[in-house]
Amino acid sequence: MRYSQDHKAQTHQRIIKEASARFRKDGIGATGLQPLMKALGLTHGGFYSHFKSKDDLVEKALQEASDQVDELCEELFSQEHPLKAFIETYLSEWHQTSPHEGCPLLTISSELGLRGQPSPTTDKILNARLDQIEQTLEGEKTADRAIVIMSTLIGSLLLSRSIADADFAQKILDVTRDHLLQSDD
Repeated sequence: MRYSQDHKAQTHQRIIKEASARFRKDGIGATGLQPLMKALGLTHGGFYSHFKSKDDLVEKALQEASDQVDELCEELFSQEHPLKAFIETYLSEWHQTSPHEGCPLLTISSELGLRGQPSPTTDKILNARLDQIEQTLEGEKTADRAIVIMSTLIGSLLLSRSIADADFAQKILDVTRDHLLQSDD
C-alpha cells in the first residue's frame, strides 16, 4: 500500500518529535531505534526511508528541541522581568522533572560532547540563550556574566536531577535561584 507524501511527512515529523523527547529524557545512546519506532507503531526497517542514519535523526531531533525551547524562551524573555522569569522556569520543579520537554543542553549536548560529536545546533541554542540573557544585563562584561549564569543554571539543574535526596535536590535549585536573582538586583 502506497502512502501519500503528506502521510510520509507527518510520520517523519512524528519520529522527530518522539526522538527529541526520548533523547532529552534518556539520552542518545540509551534510545534504540527499534523501541523508538515501535512506540510509534512503526517498523524498524521503515526508519531508513525517513533518515540516513541515527546521527541524522539526532540532529533533526536537536533542532526540534531547539525550536520548542526557543518558543518558550521568547515568551519568558518578553515578560516584565525576563531574567527572573527565565531563571525561575529553568530551575523549576517542572524543568527538573520533565527533561523530555526541557532544555536539551543538559542531556543531548553533553552526550554529543562526550562522543566527540558537537553539533552546530547546540551552538545555536546556547548562543540564543546567552544573547537573551545578555540583553537583560546592565554594566560591564555582560557577555561573560551571561555565560556564568547559563553555566550555573545548567550545572545546578543537572546536579539536582542526579541527587536521590529530593529535599537536597530542591535545595540545590532554591539556593542557585536565590543567588542568581540576588546577584541580578
